[in-house]
Amino acid sequence: MPRLAPLRPREVETVLLKNGFVVNVSKSSHKQYFNPKTKAHTTIPFHSRDLAPGTLRSIIRQSQLSIDLFRR
Repeated sequence: MPRLAPLRPREVETVLLKNGFVVNVSKSSHKQYFNPKTKAHTTIPFHSRDLAPGTLRSIIRQSQLSIDLFRR
């Protein structure tokens, strides 16, 4: 997979919401999202720093969206 630029949780949330995801559960510092069309689930940790590359790749894989949507 190509390199990804570091993203903030809010930026990832914006991409998910624009692509049909809705907030399913919001507990403390994590939010779970669900896409009713594809039945995909993913969780985003909302901390004060950028998402780790492995975490970001996991979110992309779970969301079943193209990696190009997450490029700046």
